[in-house]
Amino acid sequence: MKVGVIGASGFVGGELLRLIINHPEVELSFATSRQYDGQFLYKIHPNLKGFTDVKFSLFDSSKVADQCDLLFTAVPHGSSYEFMNELVNSGVKIVDLSADYRLSNPDMYDKWYGFTHPLPDLLNSFTFGLPELHRDSIKSSKFTSTPGCTALTSILALAPLIQNKIIDSNNIIIDSKVGSSGAGVKPTIGSHHANRYGVIRPFKPYAHRHTAEIDQELSNLSENSVNVSLSVHSVNLVRGILCTSYASIDSDITEVEVWKAYRKFYSDSPFIRFIGDKKGLYRYPDPKLLIGSNFCDIGFAYDKSASRLVVMSSSDNLIKGAAGTAIQNMNLMSGFDETIGLWTPGIHPM
Repeated sequence: MKVGVIGASGFVGGELLRLIINHPEVELSFATSRQYDGQFLYKIHPNLKGFTDVKFSLFDSSKVADQCDLLFTAVPHGSSYEFMNELVNSGVKIVDLSADYRLSNPDMYDKWYGFTHPLPDLLNSFTFGLPELHRDSIKSSKFTSTPGCTALTSILALAPLIQNKIIDSNNIIIDSKVGSSGAGVKPTIGSHHANRYGVIRPFKPYAHRHTAEIDQELSNLSENSVNVSLSVHSVNLVRGILCTSYASIDSDITEVEVWKAYRKFYSDSPFIRFIGDKKGLYRYPDPKLLIGSNFCDIGFAYDKSASRLVVMSSSDNLIKGAAGTAIQNMNLMSGFDETIGLWTPGIHPM
């Protein structure tokens, strides 16, 4: 199967290319970049040297249907609107990695992104591309929208607890810590080495845009509207994300019952791992162990004195939080085994 990538020069685009090149069932047909048109992919992504001789090219929406069967769109948020209608009508399958089609309610773009969505009729055409929640829908979809990294890592930790009414859905606080690659490839004063190194910086204490995705997906699992409080911090990592969620719990429930809820909910989810050792260094999820992998690790601590669960979830923000889940969506949409091209452990030590 031939696939293409629009917007392949960024961090996520580079990881998409790496996964596609090593995928046994697909062939990279093209990768676009206006800035690097005509240059070999490995000139921008040097880790790919010796694996591909494909060059960056300019995007031409009129040629997409002749070039590929499935297209990844990894362009910056808000930049796909000028061509997405044409792509949707071209007949190719689409896996989008921007935030442009993640929210089903167009009014939420006014609230969270500060603009009126120019293509509201397309929102219901895209399936929210989180396989662990929407596997069957993704299999039958032509278009999926891959979640944001913080949203995905938070949702996966909380979904079983919400569906089983284990926690109070009206009082959920999420503290997220994200590596510098989550800010994208374009340099800013915040990513300048002198300002970024050694930092634990509150980036968005509230009103982070990924809150909208978390609220949307958890509300769909609940009988009530869910509104979480999300705080995001920039930390001294290149890649990796750790979300620590705090929620009130029925004091009569046991740890065993909580684990049973998780295991049942994710019984058919190969990329979810549970971490809960009683001793040793790795008692809880640790993003350092997940670099380069498509796993999301989940664990919790039960604070009985406060009737509270402290739930921890971690992932590689560029893989499970972006490119890896996009490939996982492609596998499901194409009838491939869900794990193909992705079944590899993280790199350790790192």
